[in-house]
Amino acid sequence: MKAFVLLLEIFFLAFSFPLYAGDLSSPVGKWMTIDDKSGKPGGIIRIEQVDGHYKGWIEKIFPDPDENPNPKCVYCEGERKNQPVVGLNFMWGLTREGDEFSGGEILDPRSGKIYRARMKLEDGGKKLNVRGFIGFSLLGRSQVWNRVE
Repeated sequence: MKAFVLLLEIFFLAFSFPLYAGDLSSPVGKWMTIDDKSGKPGGIIRIEQVDGHYKGWIEKIFPDPDENPNPKCVYCEGERKNQPVVGLNFMWGLTREGDEFSGGEILDPRSGKIYRARMKLEDGGKKLNVRGFIGFSLLGRSQVWNRVE
């Protein structure tokens, strides 16, 4: 009986995995950010598609021991000013253009600055190259995020 139950569990696990894997051709899902300077994990980002545009929220952060564990966006302007970083909508307006997602903006919650943004899936959809820039894409910085779901 135990062997049958174990086989049944393995069967359901094997065939239900694709339901949890998500669409790897889309950035929708959760992502672990990796700081491009330190190489350390920065946080968990959730990307959703809303009305044809891709938006991103900060779900979790991994502050250093000497940093505030519940920071606010003190340098932000408008409705984001002094809002908690966790839960913040920091990326918006991106649309699919071929194999890239562009045309939107991304906010750096540490500085309050807003940059133009583009994203591109890599490694079969397991990684997301995110670039924030001013004017031309050459003037900016990139991070590679890892899919967590």
